[in-house]
Amino acid sequence: MTQPFPVPSVERNDERHRYEIRVDGVRAGLTAFRDHGVQRVFFHTEVGEAYAGQGLAGRLVQEALTDVRKLGKRIVPVCPYVAKFLKSHEEFADITDPVTPDVLQWLEAELA
Repeated sequence: MTQPFPVPSVERNDERHRYEIRVDGVRAGLTAFRDHGVQRVFFHTEVGEAYAGQGLAGRLVQEALTDVRKLGKRIVPVCPYVAKFLKSHEEFADITDPVTPDVLQWLEAELA
């Protein structure tokens, strides 16, 4: 009998300003954000090499953006992966704001 594939889970980690995807309790990836008023600014997404090619980044971002909607916030996709994801997932267009020079300047100061 073969073992079933582990089901990944996504959790929001507010203390670390990120959503994490875990496989068998091990963090496999993350998407990092900072909140700017009602905007949740996503600036980095990564999945560990051992988990590449399993669709985990897409699942992670899908669940993170769904959570943003539930929280009544808006999305700002500074992260290239999140921006690419949004191009093929128009269901989030109504809560997506453009990346502006003001947001980029604020984010740079926030991360300094």
